[in-house]
Amino acid sequence: MTQFWVGGYGAGMGGDADGIGLLEGDEGREPATLAYRGAVTQTASPSWLARHPSLDVVYAALEGDGTVQAFARSGQSALAPLGRPVAAGDGVCHLAVASSGSYLIASCYGDGRVVRVDLSADGSLVKSTLAAHAQDPYDPDAALDAAGDDPAQPSAQEVAAAMLRSGSMTFEQPAAEVEAPPRSGLLLFDDVLGFNTPPAPEPQAAVEETEQPARSSHAHAAAFLPDGRIATTDLGFDLVRIWRPTQGGLTLDHEVVLPMGIGPRHMVVHPSGHLHVVTEYSCEIFTLAVQPDGRWALAAATTVTPAAEIGTDFPAELARSRDGETLYTALRGSNTIAALRVRGAGETVEPLALAESGVDWPRHHLIHDGALLVAGQRSNELSVLDLDDRTGAPRGILHRTPAPAPTSLLLAR
Repeated sequence: MTQFWVGGYGAGMGGDADGIGLLEGDEGREPATLAYRGAVTQTASPSWLARHPSLDVVYAALEGDGTVQAFARSGQSALAPLGRPVAAGDGVCHLAVASSGSYLIASCYGDGRVVRVDLSADGSLVKSTLAAHAQDPYDPDAALDAAGDDPAQPSAQEVAAAMLRSGSMTFEQPAAEVEAPPRSGLLLFDDVLGFNTPPAPEPQAAVEETEQPARSSHAHAAAFLPDGRIATTDLGFDLVRIWRPTQGGLTLDHEVVLPMGIGPRHMVVHPSGHLHVVTEYSCEIFTLAVQPDGRWALAAATTVTPAAEIGTDFPAELARSRDGETLYTALRGSNTIAALRVRGAGETVEPLALAESGVDWPRHHLIHDGALLVAGQRSNELSVLDLDDRTGAPRGILHRTPAPAPTSLLLAR
């Protein structure tokens, strides 16, 4: 019998989930027989689930409570709390566990925190350590504040602009010798050129009448890179931050500045080592590659599908096939699944197919045994999509089953 754990939103976050749920299907007949069996824990809004690499332990991001809790399997269809919850931060929404099983990374949407939580030998949570807060690279006052009103220090905006003008997408600690860019405003992403270009000058009156919305840090996901470093996304500040794990903590190595306003959300690491990042606001996939000097930089960018409507569609999860040749993202809004083909050495991504997800607000999905399982947060439903054996494209909806406000799916051991 195949089993999946199901995370969901509880009453505190507008959903009906009572805790971590159980999804079961008959062996060999999973697509047509998967059914939700109810909650196996009494846990408020376990919106994201992750698994220990070697132990039968599940970690839940309790988003509404701002904590992380560990659960050990206590039976064929049961989970029991393993210690007490550990504080992470406001709106903790994603967990990634190190392959060593010695710690996990929690990302917090509400306050932008990136938190390392150490794990004991039995998988229980030990302590949490807060990493350095993100600074907005497009905020002209950020570096000035940090420098104590030192006019000789370039702003984070100027540093990012200089890097982008020179063709580099990597942002490091500002240096005094960095050349200041022309005073033409923030750099924007050009949909035609595919690169960052300065916007056309606007009349002064128009600038004064336009009030830019406030930007806030929103950490959203973490991924472990092949060399042992860690990448995290900041959806609010348009950053991919690269960290080095240190004794009990995280040290910021460098940051990759992406175009303003795209909202990097989730990531997958390609077998080649490339990092694919899906953006929530611009409906794109940015591919990052490590450079000879060890820093990461932008290699390519593509839209997830020509049919995506900016401002209506909001990509959620990004998943890849085992061989890395196909990527899948869900578009909340049109409620579709976009499949993309990965070519070359992992640096080329192009749209492949678009299909109905079968649910409303497809927040998360995973690939299992030639099918794609999709969690529909707003329709209180899970769907199963058939995948073409040859191309990987979704071919149709095989099955649906009710489930309360599902937001995360995890294959049980």
